[in-house]
Amino acid sequence: MKADYKNWVPNGMIYGLGAAAAGLAGAACVIKNKPISALLTVGAFGCGAFTAWCIYANDQFSYTGKRKLSRQIVEGVADYVTLPEGGVGLDVGCGSGALTIACAKRNPQGSMVGIDRWGPEYASFSKELCESNAQAEGVSNVSFQKGDACKLDFPDETFDVVTSNYVYHNITGKNKQALLRETLRVLKKGGTFAIHDMMEPARYGDMEAFVEALKAEGYEDVRLVSTTNGVFMTPGEAKVMFLSGSTLLLGRK
Repeated sequence: MKADYKNWVPNGMIYGLGAAAAGLAGAACVIKNKPISALLTVGAFGCGAFTAWCIYANDQFSYTGKRKLSRQIVEGVADYVTLPEGGVGLDVGCGSGALTIACAKRNPQGSMVGIDRWGPEYASFSKELCESNAQAEGVSNVSFQKGDACKLDFPDETFDVVTSNYVYHNITGKNKQALLRETLRVLKKGGTFAIHDMMEPARYGDMEAFVEALKAEGYEDVRLVSTTNGVFMTPGEAKVMFLSGSTLLLGRK
């Protein structure tokens, strides 16, 4: 049995875009109306170009490919997660369980909880997949449950560590700093956090000011670490993979 963490660019997307490109190209050849034919040709070219990018990105992100970028990022975030003896950590938006399991493997003295909404837009991800992956990895100090990052179903100061990887930018219509606050709410006093996302100002606002606000409230060792300068990926990879602004928010409550 082998873990299947899925791909951030699923095969279904590649097949769908490829079919769309072929369909548009075929229609462009058949239709006699020149303006419409030209428009269809442009659409076919666009779909074809995006299909080519998806094939490339799929290979780069693949856990079995040569680059294994997803694995490098997940394991890189997990390196910042250290649980005390008997401690419990929370992974918000666990997806296929990759980060939850990676953290649990590094912290056999504690345990990890992974939560996710597993919505229809991510149909290939599920609690069952997470549990299957944990079993395949031989990891038993994990559990998974349905949850909402916007309103965590846990009391204040529940966990010794909180972490997350590329989750909050996907939540539309919500203030990203407010989402961070909600995650930090369930962190124990003295607990640590390692939250990774694309924290560009357009998405997150002024994160430097956010860091200073946390420090003023008593948080310690709070810092932002860019992961696009060779930490997890090169600047070029970040641009090509649309991961610009990838940053770790680290600190202690």
